[in-house]
Amino acid sequence: MIKISVVTAVFNGERTIAQAVESVLSQNYPAIESVVIDGASRDATLSILEPYRPRLGKLISEPDEGIYDALNKGIRHATGDVVGFLHADDLFEDEGVLAKVAAAFEDPNIDAVYGDLVYVRHDNVGQIIRYWKSGSYDQAALARGWMPPHPTFYVRRTVYERLGGFDPRYQIAADYDTVLRFLAVNKIRAAYIPEVLVRMRTGGISNRSLRTILRKSKEDYEVIRRNQLGGLATILQKNFSKLNQFWRK
Repeated sequence: MIKISVVTAVFNGERTIAQAVESVLSQNYPAIESVVIDGASRDATLSILEPYRPRLGKLISEPDEGIYDALNKGIRHATGDVVGFLHADDLFEDEGVLAKVAAAFEDPNIDAVYGDLVYVRHDNVGQIIRYWKSGSYDQAALARGWMPPHPTFYVRRTVYERLGGFDPRYQIAADYDTVLRFLAVNKIRAAYIPEVLVRMRTGGISNRSLRTILRKSKEDYEVIRRNQLGGLATILQKNFSKLNQFWRK
């Protein structure tokens, strides 16, 4: 049976961390490892997590260098055959998500699996703001700014061991860099699950302010150039492609 490690990075997440952990632990797939990396939170996060410790594969609380450092730490501590992420603000769509992911990985030729994602209100996860329908994987689409939603992106642990994790030089776009490095440069094989896998609360680091939006665009451009996938046209298409997510259902 394929074992799936789900890494959750958190810092001062007392409002949502219990929901995220419960979402992992309530999955009906039996071979799951929950790895929680806390960045030495100063609120009640750790005290909320402590009762879950016996049911977690790993719970670490110590200072880190930001979310990507925490995620890299989680990958290093993961023991599953497959590694994915559920951020402290996010929830799985239902209890059967990881069973579907595991079923897709039964094909030994598949290195990564992804699905759809919906953005929801921070204070009402039942209200959808944006619908990110990924669509089937197309290598050529990467140069047009396409990418799978990273919170739905599950990858064999051997791929991380071979190609490395998140590049700490990026503060916002390291997930985009990883996706391009895996899919465009190293051409790992990906499968699409045409269903919503994750509910993601709005207000994440990449869209908190105009300053962070501009920084993300700058980092995205650097990532695109670094992975030799295009230039300004690619990033423009990437940004404009998000517009239809606001009315697609």
